[in-house]
Amino acid sequence: MTRLWLVRHGPTHAKRMVGHVDLPADLSDTVALAHLAAALPRAPVVSSDLIRAAATADAIQDDRPRLPHERDLREFDYGDWDHRPFEEIEGPELRAYFDDPGHRRAPNGESWNDVAARVTAALDRLGTGPDLIVVVHMGVILTQWARATGKRPYDALAQRIDNLSLTRIDLTPGGPRAVFANRIA
Repeated sequence: MTRLWLVRHGPTHAKRMVGHVDLPADLSDTVALAHLAAALPRAPVVSSDLIRAAATADAIQDDRPRLPHERDLREFDYGDWDHRPFEEIEGPELRAYFDDPGHRRAPNGESWNDVAARVTAALDRLGTGPDLIVVVHMGVILTQWARATGKRPYDALAQRIDNLSLTRIDLTPGGPRAVFANRIA
């Protein structure tokens, strides 16, 4: 069994769709970062290769071993919507993307199923020890929450995942098991 300690990166404060666009995280809340680091086991740390996740991983690493960044742990690729203000992309296509996630793709981007498949493959490959700290993005965490709880993507989207929160999912021989979500250390 592997315990996945999923950490959402620090806030970007962007008021737009943020997927593959490489925005930095605000890591000025050193107290929250210290509490988060103290709540985590002494285990290897891996992160998405996007700067907001990588910098958050650096901030909580302490003396934990660091694995190379994983491109397959990136946030959703929102394609043509990425880094655009929400009001510019409002409409039936965006609503359908979130009301019926699964096979629907963002224009020139990814679907829920695309992201879930790449993230699941990466975590199954990486999750070989007793514990693994994974610093990633809200969408990534939600795909794994759906997998572990058996929820439909639409229902999983209702799960809140705050910046610098901790979600734990155990990879067991019987399949993934949700332990807790969105805990603030």
